[in-house]
Amino acid sequence: QVQLVESGGGLVQTGGSLRLSCAASRSIFSINAMGWYRQAPGKQRELVASISSGGSTNYVDSVKGRFTISADNAKNTVYLQMSSLKPTDTAVYYCNVHQQLGLHGYDYWGQGTQVTVSS
Repeated sequence: QVQLVESGGGLVQTGGSLRLSCAASRSIFSINAMGWYRQAPGKQRELVASISSGGSTNYVDSVKGRFTISADNAKNTVYLQMSSLKPTDTAVYYCNVHQQLGLHGYDYWGQGTQVTVSS
Protein backbone atom coordinates (compact mmCIF):
# COMPACT_ATOMS: atom_id res chain seq x y z
CA GLN A 1 0.00 0.00 0.00
CA VAL A 2 1.38 3.36 -1.01
CA GLN A 3 1.17 6.20 1.47
CA LEU A 4 1.43 9.85 0.55
CA VAL A 5 2.75 12.11 3.27
CA GLU A 6 2.18 15.83 2.96
CA SER A 7 3.97 18.65 4.68
CA GLY A 8 4.41 22.39 4.46
CA GLY A 9 1.00 23.73 5.35
CA GLY A 10 0.45 26.39 7.96
CA LEU A 11 -0.69 29.91 8.70
CA VAL A 12 0.52 32.75 6.52
CA GLN A 13 -0.50 36.34 5.93
CA THR A 14 -2.00 37.62 2.70
CA GLY A 15 0.71 37.94 0.10
CA GLY A 16 2.90 35.33 1.72
CA SER A 17 4.25 32.06 0.37
CA LEU A 18 4.19 28.41 1.29
CA ARG A 19 5.63 25.29 -0.27
CA LEU A 20 3.75 22.04 0.05
CA SER A 21 5.48 18.70 -0.35
CA CYS A 22 4.03 15.25 -0.88
CA ALA A 23 6.27 12.23 -0.63
CA ALA A 24 5.26 8.71 -1.58
CA SER A 25 6.32 5.90 0.74
CA ARG A 26 7.70 3.95 -2.17
CA SER A 27 8.22 4.29 -5.87
CA ILE A 28 5.01 4.22 -7.89
CA PHE A 29 5.27 2.95 -11.40
CA SER A 30 2.98 3.82 -14.29
CA ILE A 31 2.05 7.19 -12.82
CA ASN A 32 -0.25 9.01 -15.16
CA ALA A 33 -0.45 12.25 -13.26
CA MET A 34 0.06 13.87 -9.90
CA GLY A 35 -1.89 16.75 -8.53
CA TRP A 36 -2.95 18.93 -5.67
CA TYR A 37 -6.58 19.39 -4.67
CA ARG A 38 -8.07 21.60 -2.04
CA GLN A 39 -11.28 21.71 -0.08
CA ALA A 40 -12.53 24.74 1.77
CA PRO A 41 -15.25 24.48 4.43
CA GLY A 42 -18.65 24.00 2.84
CA LYS A 43 -17.20 23.63 -0.63
CA GLN A 44 -16.44 20.77 -2.94
CA ARG A 45 -12.93 19.51 -3.42
CA GLU A 46 -11.34 21.13 -6.46
CA LEU A 47 -8.29 20.37 -8.52
CA VAL A 48 -5.74 23.14 -8.04
CA ALA A 49 -2.85 21.93 -10.17
CA SER A 50 -1.68 18.79 -11.91
CA ILE A 51 1.42 17.55 -13.64
CA SER A 52 1.48 14.69 -16.10
CA SER A 53 4.12 12.01 -16.44
CA GLY A 54 5.41 13.98 -19.41
CA GLY A 55 5.73 17.15 -17.38
CA SER A 56 2.71 19.03 -18.69
CA THR A 57 1.05 21.18 -16.07
CA ASN A 58 -2.43 22.54 -15.58
CA TYR A 59 -3.82 25.01 -13.08
CA VAL A 60 -7.22 26.20 -12.03
CA ASP A 61 -7.68 29.78 -13.21
CA SER A 62 -7.71 31.21 -9.70
CA VAL A 63 -4.10 30.18 -9.03
CA LYS A 64 -2.49 30.73 -12.41
CA GLY A 65 0.59 32.87 -12.12
CA ARG A 66 0.76 32.33 -8.36
CA PHE A 67 1.18 28.58 -7.86
CA THR A 68 3.71 26.23 -9.42
CA ILE A 69 3.54 22.45 -9.36
CA SER A 70 6.65 20.37 -9.82
CA ALA A 71 7.77 16.81 -9.29
CA ASP A 72 10.99 15.04 -8.40
CA ASN A 73 10.52 11.53 -9.72
CA ALA A 74 13.76 10.31 -8.15
CA LYS A 75 12.39 11.26 -4.73
CA ASN A 76 8.80 10.24 -5.48
CA THR A 77 7.78 13.73 -4.41
CA VAL A 78 5.47 16.37 -5.79
CA TYR A 79 5.57 19.99 -4.71
CA LEU A 80 3.26 22.96 -4.81
CA GLN A 81 4.90 26.36 -4.51
CA MET A 82 2.27 28.91 -3.54
CA SER A 83 2.95 32.63 -3.72
CA SER A 84 0.88 35.79 -3.36
CA LEU A 85 -1.50 33.85 -1.19
CA LYS A 86 -5.01 35.14 -0.62
CA PRO A 87 -7.58 34.39 2.08
CA THR A 88 -9.58 32.56 -0.60
CA ASP A 89 -6.73 30.04 -0.82
CA THR A 90 -7.53 28.88 2.70
CA ALA A 91 -8.38 25.19 2.56
CA VAL A 92 -7.16 21.70 3.30
CA TYR A 93 -4.80 20.71 0.51
CA TYR A 94 -4.55 17.10 -0.62
CA CYS A 95 -2.04 15.54 -2.94
CA ASN A 96 -3.10 12.89 -5.39
CA VAL A 97 -1.28 10.37 -7.52
CA HIS A 98 -3.10 8.66 -10.34
CA GLN A 99 -1.68 5.34 -11.47
CA GLN A 100 -2.83 3.79 -14.71
CA LEU A 101 -2.32 0.06 -15.15
CA GLY A 102 -3.78 -0.89 -18.48
CA LEU A 103 -7.49 -0.25 -18.26
CA HIS A 104 -7.43 0.16 -14.50
CA GLY A 105 -6.79 3.42 -12.76
CA TYR A 106 -5.88 3.83 -9.11
CA ASP A 107 -5.85 6.98 -7.05
CA TYR A 108 -3.73 7.55 -3.97
CA TRP A 109 -4.42 10.42 -1.58
CA GLY A 110 -2.49 12.20 1.10
CA GLN A 111 -4.01 12.91 4.50
CA GLY A 112 -4.37 16.62 3.81
CA THR A 113 -2.54 19.64 5.13
CA GLN A 114 -4.21 22.83 6.31
CA VAL A 115 -3.34 26.11 4.65
CA THR A 116 -4.73 29.22 6.31
CA VAL A 117 -4.21 32.67 4.85
CA SER A 118 -5.04 35.53 7.17
CA SER A 119 -6.19 38.91 5.92
